[in-house]
Amino acid sequence: MKAAYIEKTGSPDVIQFGTLPKPTIRPDQVLVRVEAVAVNPIDTYIRNGANYWPLPFPFVVGCDLAGIIEEVGDQVRDLKVGQRVWGSNQGLLGRQGTFAEYAAVEAQWLYPVPDGVSSQDAAACALVGITAYLGLALRANLQPGETIFVRGGTGGVGAMVLQMAKAMGARIVTTARDEARAHRCMELGADFVVNHTSQDVKGAVREFAPHGVDVFWETLREPNFDEAVELMAERARMVLMAGRDARPPFPVGPFYVKGCSLHGFVMFKATPSEQQQAAEWINHALVSGQLRAQIDRVLPLSQTALAHRIQEESTVQKSGGLAGKIVLTPDA
Repeated sequence: MKAAYIEKTGSPDVIQFGTLPKPTIRPDQVLVRVEAVAVNPIDTYIRNGANYWPLPFPFVVGCDLAGIIEEVGDQVRDLKVGQRVWGSNQGLLGRQGTFAEYAAVEAQWLYPVPDGVSSQDAAACALVGITAYLGLALRANLQPGETIFVRGGTGGVGAMVLQMAKAMGARIVTTARDEARAHRCMELGADFVVNHTSQDVKGAVREFAPHGVDVFWETLREPNFDEAVELMAERARMVLMAGRDARPPFPVGPFYVKGCSLHGFVMFKATPSEQQQAAEWINHALVSGQLRAQIDRVLPLSQTALAHRIQEESTVQKSGGLAGKIVLTPDA
């Protein structure tokens, strides 16, 4: 099979596109013929040598996928050959990734693709959608009528958070870097958008939420906690999902006096049942139209190295050039 893989960690240049053996499945796995995958920032960190866990070389990159089941293991009961499925959580904790024509995946990490939803849309919503749901529903416990601040409303996770928070009945304030992205945030459900390149974010958020926000969703790798805590209401919840090596100052006094709570998490450490709950919500929202995939561009799988360069420019180098996910499909 054709696959995008690495034999050592390093820059995007270490990514090879070539032939690897078609995977064989264990009794608890299914074999998926991949139709679409999506790039996530964590894909680039792992490829670059982030020492989270040992990698099996050659290592197929990528977490997300959508495709069609071609083979089912003996222990699998709820999935069948020919079924369309989507999932994430691959390429993590030592598992092989998804950027290949075929992937062997444990059944517990796969979910049915609803009728009328494309594989590209399903793949684009996978990791970012599960992350957004876990943070909003299971960590922050967002309630109807509450106010949430989302840093970067057109980012991969940010766009999911905006749509989900709107579906959950929240008031939403977010940031964008230009007028085009601000307009997009409003389309996604924001009630108020701050242009962080030309406006005072703290002042603008205070104007929208004079008593503070109930949930503060932080996407920055190096958060400004002093500013964030100032903008949080009594008993507000902050969600952190980035900045593994960050060590910013933290205003302990103002934070605990307000009775606030801090929730840091990574989706791949969530239990199968938690991720299943997220997937069911995502599927329902995709069918109802409450959730729409945000795709910046679609590339062939052979251009995985280019996709990693573009992703790194947007996130690590902070260009903010992406307005949605990079989706890749197997070459014709």
